[in-house]
Amino acid sequence: MERGLLWLPLLVFFSGLAWAGWNEYRKLEAYKLWAANFERAKYDIYAVLGQTADQLVWGIPTRQGPVQIQQVTLSAVQTIVLYEERASFPVKATVPKGCQVALGLVSGTGQTWLIPFTDVDLATRWQKQLQSLLQALESTPQP
Repeated sequence: MERGLLWLPLLVFFSGLAWAGWNEYRKLEAYKLWAANFERAKYDIYAVLGQTADQLVWGIPTRQGPVQIQQVTLSAVQTIVLYEERASFPVKATVPKGCQVALGLVSGTGQTWLIPFTDVDLATRWQKQLQSLLQALESTPQP
């Protein structure tokens, strides 16, 4: 009896761990279906992000697919800023707790969209790629 009581917490722990793994697997499968429509896409625990040409779409990953979907075209963006946890995030922006870095898209009117990342290197690569695309869009003459 005592041995059974000693093993019970371990059984509960492993059951919780298995449920968490299954939950994350379902999120990844939903992300794969969603990301198939984009040229570039990224997944992490805070946000999914997809890019097609100059269109950016992002949301929060769930087992049913991304929710709270937001989108913006790069033609509406004036600057792309990388906000780190150590630096202050914009006052009006809400970023999930534990987020190390966020990609900030700032429009000409001052509106800021934040896309949270857990990996600083990945956020830096996205910023460089989007910045070069933004510069290419600005240098293209408008008819």
